[in-house]
Amino acid sequence: MNETSQPGGQLAEERFSEKEKYYTLVVLTFVYIFNFVDRQVLSILQEGIKADLGLSDTQLGLLSGLSFALFYVSFGIPIARMADKGVRRNIVALAVGTWSFMTAMCGLAQNFWQLLGARIGVGIGEAGGSPPAHSMISDMFPPEKRATALAFYSTGINFGVLLGFVIGGVVNDLYGWRLVFFIVGVPGIIMALLVRFTLREPPRGMSENKMVKAEAPPFKEVFKILRSRRSFRHMSIAAGLHAFVGYGVTTWIASFLIRTYELQGTSEVGIWLGLISGTSGAAGTFYGGYLADKLGKKDKRWYMWVSAWATIISVPFLLVVFSLNNYYLALSIYLVPAFFSSMYLGPTLAMTHGIVSLRMRALASAILFFVLNLIGLGMGPFLTGVLSDLFIPRFGGESLRYALLCLVFVYLWSGVHYLIAAKTIREDLENAPA
Repeated sequence: MNETSQPGGQLAEERFSEKEKYYTLVVLTFVYIFNFVDRQVLSILQEGIKADLGLSDTQLGLLSGLSFALFYVSFGIPIARMADKGVRRNIVALAVGTWSFMTAMCGLAQNFWQLLGARIGVGIGEAGGSPPAHSMISDMFPPEKRATALAFYSTGINFGVLLGFVIGGVVNDLYGWRLVFFIVGVPGIIMALLVRFTLREPPRGMSENKMVKAEAPPFKEVFKILRSRRSFRHMSIAAGLHAFVGYGVTTWIASFLIRTYELQGTSEVGIWLGLISGTSGAAGTFYGGYLADKLGKKDKRWYMWVSAWATIISVPFLLVVFSLNNYYLALSIYLVPAFFSSMYLGPTLAMTHGIVSLRMRALASAILFFVLNLIGLGMGPFLTGVLSDLFIPRFGGESLRYALLCLVFVYLWSGVHYLIAAKTIREDLENAPA
């Protein structure tokens, strides 16, 4: 990789003002909000969809998990390769337009297979969202601020879940689940135009004051570098196991509360879960990146330690949430794990970008997300649904409770891998390609 410092800084026409950097960050964060509104709105709607289309919990788990994730991760790597070679802004714009259109199409589905096909389309579109955005953000913000910037972007997850739960819950009660998909899907097409015509492509290496002269390296080279880094092997597995629990809980907690407490309608539970994710979850996501940047100035291992201990702390609180028989007490306690379990992503992304070169960042994100989403999004919701169906003969209507209790312990496994990754992260950062 041929990368050289630019003594005079960026050329005038390539410079980004602080205002433009933060405008770009905010717009990309809104794109990520739409990403998770469209991805997670199914969670609050699935009881109604289950009744209308006659589905099992296993089929619901396929819709929200495995089938979506397989296409998401399969298309993510080639699209990220395009992002490392081409104009990332245009890829993000096309991606958000695609997944938003396919979300609207979910509202027309008349059976499981039609809904499955539309959800696959959403997954293909969303594959082009995050890796190019991650790469753009890393080119705008220097290493000492990168985890904070990436964590700010990642709050789109929490605000997306907030809007998905609230809009989905209220509109579903008033007009049914089909209209929800149109309401959350159509605005994303407008967002695609905003990205395409108001954002500039940041120069590669701008935050490090470097100019990239070489083409993006091939996939095999990037994969070889990441595979050779012990810290990445463990942090990617840790992130995947973390997402296994995170997606499983987010997908099924609304159904758990509705079934356990015999709630009528989805408005109230959607509002409560949305507010918890949008406040406590977003605060945890941002603070995880900020704390890692602050502590990481003295010791880079803190990027992994913050992720590890925040994940482990979440376990006892989630066990209490799924063991209680008091609706409002369970929601109140859920604020705690919603905060701590959200702290891992910003530090993980920052370290993934830190151990590769400038032209590898989008592909590095895609490889991380391949592992994260194949394990997490692909298997978390699906296996939780399978366990719930398997537990019915023994636990009856309480089967989902015990499936979620089993799920929570995987967080401990995730935390161990983060602690192992901390042992070699400093060495791997020092050996990053120039």
